[in-house]
Amino acid sequence: MSTATTITAADINKLRQSTGAGMMDCRKALMESDGDFEKAIDYLRKKGQKVAALRSDREAKEGVIIARTTQDNKSGLIITLACETDFVAKNSDFVAFAQSIMDAAIKDNVGSLEALLNTEVAGASVADKINDQVAKIGEKIQLARFERVDAEGVAAYIHGAYRMGVLVGLSSNNPEVLEAGKNLAMQIAAMNPVAIDADSVSPETVAREKAIVTEQIKNDPKMAGKPDEMIDKIAMGKLNAFFKENTLLGQAYVKDAAKTVGDYLKSVDNQVRVTEFKRVQLG
Repeated sequence: MSTATTITAADINKLRQSTGAGMMDCRKALMESDGDFEKAIDYLRKKGQKVAALRSDREAKEGVIIARTTQDNKSGLIITLACETDFVAKNSDFVAFAQSIMDAAIKDNVGSLEALLNTEVAGASVADKINDQVAKIGEKIQLARFERVDAEGVAAYIHGAYRMGVLVGLSSNNPEVLEAGKNLAMQIAAMNPVAIDADSVSPETVAREKAIVTEQIKNDPKMAGKPDEMIDKIAMGKLNAFFKENTLLGQAYVKDAAKTVGDYLKSVDNQVRVTEFKRVQLG
């Protein structure tokens, strides 16, 4: 290796993302190749990591999603272990491998995807174990996503044979509240709200929806010649309907449509709040 060649963490990460090889293997490959990316890939292939390198451009849209909370129910994690085919995703060994990664994530209290890839499972890093699976199975496999929620109480839910995971953060860890949190997680899985309530909808979403409904109103022949104040008032009414249908606390509760989710939560604990939620789905 030339003394002028500098291998950066970004270089190593780029090679890891492309090949699925471990961090140290990628660093060595880049050093041996004077930082040349293509030569480094060839180096890895020659060292027995050919499958991962050759499959790096394949799409991995199937997989397994694991959602789980820590023992004290104050943190929740979601991981997505992606693969190419439904056949592999449904294999019990593949599901067990995903569970082992989650075990390591919980044990080491990881806070990011990068940290999880470097966490050890059975004496090797998660990144290296994934690469072993690529060589064994012959498909592209990657740890595609990592999400975390920290709160006073967190509930987790896995839907549809590991195809969706939901975490709900709550302001209490009372057992009844945590049980309600599981019901809320099922609501989120089914109804896919965009935010907790109207106040937490992003300004970008509000602006987009208002522009859409305003244009719809203006294109209505019945509204021809109507003043802007009236159009704006009608638009706000439609926007409020959007908030009711698309925010968690405003939605009709799936287990009792006579109540909103907010009403249901108040019936469990009048003081409890939803602080955050995450919803991850394959595809």
